Amino acid sequence: MSPQNIRSDETPISRRSFVTSTAGIIAGSLGAAGLTGCAADGGGPQMRATLTPHIRGSDRLRVGLVGCGGRGTGAAVDAVQAAPGVEVVALADVFADRVSECRAKLSRSLGEKAKVDDAHCFSGFDAYKQLMRSGIDLVVMATPPAFRPMHLREAVELGLHVFMEKPVAVDAVGVRSVIASGEIARAKGLGVVSGTQRRHHSGYIECMRRIHDGAIGDVVAGGAYWIGGELWMHPRQAEWTDMEWQLRNWLYFTWLSGDHIVEQHIHNLDVMNWALRSHPLRCFGMGGRQKRTDPAFGHIYDHFAIQYEYPGGAMVTSMCRQSDNCYSSVSEQLIGTKGKSDGWSWIQGPRTWRFERKDGPRPYRQEHTDLIESIRGGCPLNEARQVAESTLTAIMGRMSAYTGKDVTWDAAMNSQESLLPETLEFGPLPTPAVPIPGTSEAAPPA
Repeated sequence: MSPQNIRSDETPISRRSFVTSTAGIIAGSLGAAGLTGCAADGGGPQMRATLTPHIRGSDRLRVGLVGCGGRGTGAAVDAVQAAPGVEVVALADVFADRVSECRAKLSRSLGEKAKVDDAHCFSGFDAYKQLMRSGIDLVVMATPPAFRPMHLREAVELGLHVFMEKPVAVDAVGVRSVIASGEIARAKGLGVVSGTQRRHHSGYIECMRRIHDGAIGDVVAGGAYWIGGELWMHPRQAEWTDMEWQLRNWLYFTWLSGDHIVEQHIHNLDVMNWALRSHPLRCFGMGGRQKRTDPAFGHIYDHFAIQYEYPGGAMVTSMCRQSDNCYSSVSEQLIGTKGKSDGWSWIQGPRTWRFERKDGPRPYRQEHTDLIESIRGGCPLNEARQVAESTLTAIMGRMSAYTGKDVTWDAAMNSQESLLPETLEFGPLPTPAVPIPGTSEAAPPA
């Protein structure tokens, strides 16, 4: 689709206005309501909710989807099938053809539960704003992660519950914005759940409970692996501008995806943070672009190897690679002073355990069930901080690999480097032949 087919009423979004306005989020919102929420959402038990946004009717929950690709379409189906009384009523995407394709797929999959009329189909860079003002209760966010911070901010300011795909940012500026938005959501009694499905998988939940109860002793080492094959790529069309080409191949540009260590490997790194109940203190690593070198694949790396150090001295080895016809493993390992575990299906040691319910609920759907039940129960889940910290864990690994320097958590968190272009609009958008984020701020002081 050519840029001429995009809505003519879209307004370029300034990166500077986004970053500047984010700084004042908490001050303007936290004074409006006291702390709410009661679920154990990464930070332990909380107070019972005293303010929960009204859901239209006793059962009806109206969902809007921002980001109409394959993952977004699947997430919308999962949301509807996760609980009764849920329906999709609005769709938004930068590209109008994506909206049309998604609308047709949802109609086939969901029938009457996908009630999206022409007036609730939005396209363009500002489509998310129109959707969030169209009378929905919950927004599903599945665009490239570069846009997640601004979309989350808009949603919580408008009082919407949120399901957002992982990762939730591509740089520290975005991570800080997500953390701030998460605090606004907590104050307003809004639910925020992310697409880190392992947090909603019964095997992982039960195994982590046992590990935290000392089943393998103190965790002293771990391994996180996403060693898999190559993913899709859309060949560039003559009528595509730089921006359209990059958006349609967002996986391969660091400013859009964060590189695959962030976009994909976050799942495994999130498990390490969960098991160790902390984020890492520092890391060092390496990576490169050895096999997937054609410019059609943008400029991201195809492999990373990172060593993370956690509080107490625990060391975690992280490996991720996207290369066909090679050894593959998507897994985690945890080594303790009294045993070891894969984090979800078995524990070896004096307190041996094996997970038997392997035919249980699909975590892709369970995460939506948990969110919806928490909203209706008056105790909305809030996973914003935990997924933001797992996102930054991956980002600091990328920073180290790109620069060849060790990176501390504080240096990564305090980085002022924003990867978003100055203005989001269709047209020329040159990118470097190799990714460069983190070159100026990665290393700690000498």
